[in-house]
Amino acid sequence: MSVTRLTKLIRTSGRIAETAPPAPALHTGAEVFGGSVQVRFINGGSCNDCAMEVQSAFGPVYDVERYGIRLVASPRHADVLVITGAVTRNLIEPLLRTVDATPTPRFVIAVGDCAITGGVFAEGYGVAGPVSDFVHVDLAVPGNPPEPAVIVEALRRMTGR
Repeated sequence: MSVTRLTKLIRTSGRIAETAPPAPALHTGAEVFGGSVQVRFINGGSCNDCAMEVQSAFGPVYDVERYGIRLVASPRHADVLVITGAVTRNLIEPLLRTVDATPTPRFVIAVGDCAITGGVFAEGYGVAGPVSDFVHVDLAVPGNPPEPAVIVEALRRMTGR
C-alpha cells in the first residue's frame, strides 16, 4: 500500500477507536491522586497468568494509560501497588520492603484468586499466604486470571476517569 493511499484512507475513515465507557465511582480515599496514578507491579509468586493479564491491560488494546494510569519502575514513585500471586516465603521481605518504600497515601490492589486467597497454591510448601496476610489490601480483583477489562475497571476506580 502506498503512502498516498494510506493517507487518503486515514483521512476518509475518521476516528475508529471505541469511546471510553462511563467513568466508575472513585474508590474511597483515591481523590488525593487528582485523576492520575503511578502503578508499581509486583509478582508475589504467581504462575504469571495474572501478570500477563495486567500486561494486557497496559497494552494497546485496553490502553489503561488513557485514563491517567502509568507503570513506574520504582516503588518510590508509585501511588498504587498491583500485586499478583500468593506470597512465597522468599518474597515476604522484598514485598514488605517495597510497601515500606512506597510513599503514603498508597493503595494496594490484589489481582487474582491466588493473591486474594492463595488459590490453588494455598497449601504449597513454598507459599506463605495471600497478600492480605502481609499488607493491607484496599481493592481485590477476583478471577483466575481476571480479564484485562476487569483490571482496567479496578485501576480506573483509582483515578475516577
